[in-house]
Amino acid sequence: MGLLAVLLVVLVLLSLALTRLRQSLLIGYFVCGVAAANSGLMEWLGGEGLRERMDAFAETGVVLLMFTLGIEFSLSELKHLRKAALIGGGVQVALTALVTGAAAWGMGMDASHAAILAVAVALSSTAVSMKTFQELGIPASPAARTSLGIAIFQDLLVIGFMLFLPVLTGAGGTSIRGALMSMLGKATAFLALAWVLGRYLIPRLLHAVSQTRSREMFTLTVLALCVSVACVASVLGLSPALGAFVAGLVVSGSIYSHRVLADVLPFKDLFLTLFFVSVGLTIDVQVLVQQGAWVLGCTLLLVVVKGGIVAFACRLLRMPLRSAMLATAALASTGEFSLVLMAKARESIGWGDAFYQVFVMSTALSMALVPTLMRVAPSLADWMEKALRLRSRKGSSVDASVSEKTKSLSDHAILCGYGVVGQRLHESLAKAGIDCLIIELNVDTVKRLKRQGVPVLFADATHRETWELARVAEARLVAFTFPDVNGASTALTHVNEFAPDVTTLARVRFNADRERLEQCGVQIIVQDELEAAAAVVREAEGLYEQAAADS
Repeated sequence: MGLLAVLLVVLVLLSLALTRLRQSLLIGYFVCGVAAANSGLMEWLGGEGLRERMDAFAETGVVLLMFTLGIEFSLSELKHLRKAALIGGGVQVALTALVTGAAAWGMGMDASHAAILAVAVALSSTAVSMKTFQELGIPASPAARTSLGIAIFQDLLVIGFMLFLPVLTGAGGTSIRGALMSMLGKATAFLALAWVLGRYLIPRLLHAVSQTRSREMFTLTVLALCVSVACVASVLGLSPALGAFVAGLVVSGSIYSHRVLADVLPFKDLFLTLFFVSVGLTIDVQVLVQQGAWVLGCTLLLVVVKGGIVAFACRLLRMPLRSAMLATAALASTGEFSLVLMAKARESIGWGDAFYQVFVMSTALSMALVPTLMRVAPSLADWMEKALRLRSRKGSSVDASVSEKTKSLSDHAILCGYGVVGQRLHESLAKAGIDCLIIELNVDTVKRLKRQGVPVLFADATHRETWELARVAEARLVAFTFPDVNGASTALTHVNEFAPDVTTLARVRFNADRERLEQCGVQIIVQDELEAAAAVVREAEGLYEQAAADS
């Protein structure tokens, strides 16, 4: 209890510092574990027994993470992302695993061990990348969607791979063929049992508990369900994490999935925090100092080689250079499941201490670099286009019919983005008889607008050529309907070059972003938080005014 209290206090302080530096909080958890393991705090507060309890907490964190992953998994979502998942994810995972496995085997590693390392390196940190996309205000951008598709492929891969991990590590002590047949038989029996529970028992149980209207009982039931199914999988010789994923998958098809997810998320976040702390507890600073050059070298090699493979996969998907660079930065690291996989394999294989610690530290450093890499990726893409005179394939792919339509535009409004805000603005301007040109990167939206006869450019607003095609010099209004301050500020440099007198409008979320766009010369800035606050105040005042009038 004493160590947990100290760790939580230190975690809060580290989290505040990392938030100011715009770094992932997961790295703070890891650093906290390293400090506790190497400062004598562990021995002072409980010794090895305490470390074992932390490992148990970490195992619970992984189980809950897999449970929530199963709940959030959606076949309909996978359908929309199938191209990114199958092509992008397939190419990225295959090439990364091939390069890593070949290098490990060439350095004398056993083939099965090299395969485990190859899969671990092929995985990326979904938690860090998706959270950074949200912080940048572009969670639905093409780069974010592609990254999510590739991450889904990686998650499915590791779930299936963990099923056969005992075979590769030789934990069963039997022949590979016999072990495979035994594992497949157990997996089939477990999935059949899970199907029966999901079809007949679990929905009735959740319905009965929900009828009590007791939140505590519902939460307790959900946690008991998750842990129980994970234990059944463990008894059958399968991974508890795999069992938790199947339990989540069973729940995801019920009407209670959203409530279950809301109840589990706080527990998952807490125990996942302890998981990263427990990983930090395994680091010996003395070994780390001795292997420091290897850690830095492996981290650099990992980011460069894996980033290059991700970039290649993105170009196969015909992504614009800016979006491809963002996705590359998001997926260039290894991730939390890489640590889970290596830790599971370590129990049976016994990786060398120096090798294991180099891998863990390289993973932590690469994850720490992701937010910074994602923030500099757009600027790097712009520099590459200017230096190498490259044009993004999608930034320049405008057919003749669209080009002819734009030639007739004058005194028009240019809307960047066609989400909810962009669509409402377009409808309002169209009713007023104002011509509009849409700049959009979502291919489905572009196709739909073309069918409707709406002038639209399938282009990137950060590219100079886009604004030439949009005839911004003839426009009256340029509106950035998405709250991406980085993209808007880059696009504004081109807008000011062609049309310094055009009226510009932009959305922001925070005051710091507002100041940045004001410096770029934006005349009209709509801050989401202020508008929401004004609407809330207006509705509340109207409620009381109506009550007063009725009385």
